[in-house]
Amino acid sequence: MKVGVHLNFQNYHDWDRFERKASDEPQPVTDAQIYEEDLHLGSLVEPLGYDSLWAIDHHFSPYIMTGGAVQNLTYFAGMTERIDFGTMVVVLPWYDPIAICEQISVLDNMLQGRKLTIGLGRGAGQREFDGFRVPMGESRGRFLESLEILRKAWSSEFFAHEGEFFTISETTIRPRPRTPDLLDHLKVAWISPGTLRIAADAGLGMLFTNQKKWDEYRVDMRDFNAVRAEHGWGPKQPTVVVNVVCTKDRDEGWERMVRHVTEAQESVERHYHFSDSAHFKQAGGYEFYEQFEKTLKKKSLQEIGEFNARPQVFGSPEECLDKIHYIQRMTSAEELVLNFRFGGMPIGQAEESLRRFSETVLGDVQAIEPQLHEYSEEDEEAVAAGGKQSYRLPGA
Repeated sequence: MKVGVHLNFQNYHDWDRFERKASDEPQPVTDAQIYEEDLHLGSLVEPLGYDSLWAIDHHFSPYIMTGGAVQNLTYFAGMTERIDFGTMVVVLPWYDPIAICEQISVLDNMLQGRKLTIGLGRGAGQREFDGFRVPMGESRGRFLESLEILRKAWSSEFFAHEGEFFTISETTIRPRPRTPDLLDHLKVAWISPGTLRIAADAGLGMLFTNQKKWDEYRVDMRDFNAVRAEHGWGPKQPTVVVNVVCTKDRDEGWERMVRHVTEAQESVERHYHFSDSAHFKQAGGYEFYEQFEKTLKKKSLQEIGEFNARPQVFGSPEECLDKIHYIQRMTSAEELVLNFRFGGMPIGQAEESLRRFSETVLGDVQAIEPQLHEYSEEDEEAVAAGGKQSYRLPGA
């Protein structure tokens, strides 16, 4: 099994100053420091033996400050030689699709044969849609039309397009993609059942960004591949994202995990404002997200943090390996993408965990055969017994 790493570039400690718009006050932790620290972590990924590096796409708040997944990866492409790359995700509705097609094609050429996986999404952050001056209610239509343009641009040297949102006279993308089957490397992250169907019908792959319980993703696997079977296509296996705290013992791992996952969930709420579902209702097409307002009114942040911490990978190396075997069985993951720093975690703890995992667990995980596990009647009973409803909040 392949094992990658992703970085958040998250300035958790600056939220209070940011929300007060206190520009005259110094940042408790500067964005420059966060960049220095996460760039340092990124520089360790290849030497420590991991297989890939992935980047997130967020803007306009301390939540995640990559400034775009493709630009982030382009930097690392120049400082590495072996590892593959992936986006999780490029939010298509925010961008001019021609610009994104060209940027990805350039990155594909810079990698000189290394694999580039393109994770795609439609976004759910009102502040980001506003910042890019794109109506949030158009996200689904813009996503599908941008995907159509992306496919035209990479499959034909010269192309044109006439659609609802974009009119493109005949043009071309140069450089041409180096990877001939780059279109086969497209994956989509989703939460809602409606997006699952769209992704499966479009022939895209799966990117599970750890926003549900693992047994719910097992159901998604079954439903996704059932749609593919309707088209006469074979089953696919997902890339799965998980937070990791690899420590000497379980107690230390749990304490760090729950503290920093809770901080990360606080950042999710401050960025997305799930506690006020009015903007989701107004935009339309985000019905699945509206439920989170009720959850936040019933559950404390600490309760949500603890709930979201349990499915993660934490504890001793042996416990981390056992949990990863479980996740692979539940999701049929063909690749894992690990997040070693989240919330306000100090850089020293993140690096310690990244190194310990590499020294004690990574080889065993890479040796796992990424099997496709068929959904069974026993799985159905387990899901029914546990209940499918979860109050986990989305967040990359």
